[in-house]
Amino acid sequence: MRFTAKQISELVSGLVEGNPDTTISKVSKIEEGTPGSISFLSNPLYTQYIYTTEASVVIVNKSFVAERPVKTTLIRVDSAEVAFGKLLELYNQIKDNKKGISKQCVIADSARLGENLYIGEFTYIGENVLIGNNVKIHPQVYIGDNTTIGDNTILYPGVKIYSDNIIGKNCIFHAGVIIGSDGFRFVPQNAGNKKIPQIGNVVIEDDVEMGANCTIDRATLGSTFIRKGVKFDNLVHVAHNCEVGESTYIAAQTGIAGSTKVGKNCLISGHVAMAPHLTIADNTSMGGATGVSKSLTKPGLSYLGIPAMEVSKYRRSIVYFRNFSEIVERIEKLEKEQKQRK
Repeated sequence: MRFTAKQISELVSGLVEGNPDTTISKVSKIEEGTPGSISFLSNPLYTQYIYTTEASVVIVNKSFVAERPVKTTLIRVDSAEVAFGKLLELYNQIKDNKKGISKQCVIADSARLGENLYIGEFTYIGENVLIGNNVKIHPQVYIGDNTTIGDNTILYPGVKIYSDNIIGKNCIFHAGVIIGSDGFRFVPQNAGNKKIPQIGNVVIEDDVEMGANCTIDRATLGSTFIRKGVKFDNLVHVAHNCEVGESTYIAAQTGIAGSTKVGKNCLISGHVAMAPHLTIADNTSMGGATGVSKSLTKPGLSYLGIPAMEVSKYRRSIVYFRNFSEIVERIEKLEKEQKQRK
């Protein structure tokens, strides 16, 4: 699709400086701009490119002052970053605006489907599944029996949702997400470990987004809960009977062991590991590769290290960690001198 600079300015509440009839059909980085593309300038470190970019239109802050002539058409807005984000959102909506049900998918007779759906090729939808309105299900998705999926949810290719799970409205699951696989639970016996059946489910509330290849285990009994507004990066694993609180953000390769409860509004960096049966307070932050072996019950604190320490303690301690071998040598030298004096 093609848009003029004037049309774009109306979408982002901006003012055109240059040719309002300039047309664009794609987006680009400002340093990699090509004719027919639109970009933005927000970070001052990239100001140099405004004078050389080949992008046809660039969105800038109203406060931007050019130090030499600019050949591209500008759209001035209050916040270039916010305006460009809005534009990208619109671009995604247009790009993903697929509709219709493929003849190459399998849908059980007992499934109930909403209106305005997209269901791609080789998708399977099981018995008694309930799918809301405006849902987009891309090719090769599996949806098990008795599953509910709310309005406006998007399932990208290869998502697998086992039976009996509940997915809310406005959720986005990227390729390879698995919801409701068995929890990892075995009982040691003389003849070997015996698997404990996992007969619970997963409940995912509204406005949740999961990156590629996240895995959420079903509960042994009851439910594993992912609360409203949670956002996961790629490769996050949540084990059986866990709960992740509202509006918590979790980065890639984090693992949460069984029955741990994470509070609201937490910020968890990549490669964090949490032991089972813990409680993590609201508004907790964890730096990358933090290892949590005990409950963190004071809200609003930040942690680093293995085992997890409050950031202020960790930063003091790291000074000693870095010089640990020298400290040991000094202690051994003092002990040797002390023995010689005796």
